Parts: sequence; C-alpha cells; structure tokens
Amino acid sequence: MEEQYQIVYVEKPQESEWDIIGGGISDYNKAQAGDDHPKRLCYVLKAPDQTVVGGVIGVVFWDWLYIDLMYLPETLRGQGYGSQLLTQIEEQAHRLGARHVHLDTFSFQAPEFYQRHGYRIFGELQDFPHGHTRYYLTKELE
Repeated sequence: MEEQYQIVYVEKPQESEWDIIGGGISDYNKAQAGDDHPKRLCYVLKAPDQTVVGGVIGVVFWDWLYIDLMYLPETLRGQGYGSQLLTQIEEQAHRLGARHVHLDTFSFQAPEFYQRHGYRIFGELQDFPHGHTRYYLTKELE
C-alpha cells in the first residue's frame, strides 16, 4: 500500500524546515535559470556614539538588486541620508553586476522618495493594508 503524505501546520518553523523549503526552491531555481550568486549588501547610518540608527539592506542575485529594507528615524529624514544610502547600495550593486533594481513600499512610507530617485511604479496592491496601497517599483542601473 502506498504511503499518504500529510500537510501539517507548523506554528513556529525551525531552521531545518526553512532550510528544506528554501534550499529546495533554490536548487530548483538554479536548475531552471542558473546560479543566482547572491550577494547580501548592508549600509548602516551610525550616530556619533556609533549606535546604528538606520540603514538599507538588499541582495544582488542574477543581475538584479532587491532592496529588502530601508529605514531612517523620522528625525533624520529629509537631510540627505536616505539619498546617500540608496545611492551607495545601488552603486555597490552595479559594481557587482546588477543592471536593475526593484523594491516595494507602502503609500504611508516612501513611494515619492523612490520616484524622485528614478524609480517607476510597475504594480500596486490596493487596500494593503486597508486604506493604503503597496507599491512595487523598479529602476535601471547605469
């Protein structure tokens, strides 16, 4: 008799479960599109006392930079730090072979900031979260 597979909800996945699922899709992707050669990038903004107060985190794979997280405290916004962080991660990604960049942001975060830096909206989800929009943006790196 053939064994039946079960689907089981896991409330708190362990690292081994993440490794199996993530490793499996990574292996499949490599077989389909070639090795993505991921390179993680992180630039931080440090206060005078060397405390990290913000920054940007991304990853380059294939020839794309994905900006995963970018944060600055409200008291430091509008002073050029965000622009500097964005420029530095884009330039480093370009040196590593990235030709494109993509990210997502919410309507209550910074879509206008990214658009001022040459990003264009290519998709959006209305009411995500309720009353707001989630935007997906892209840009060509030169």
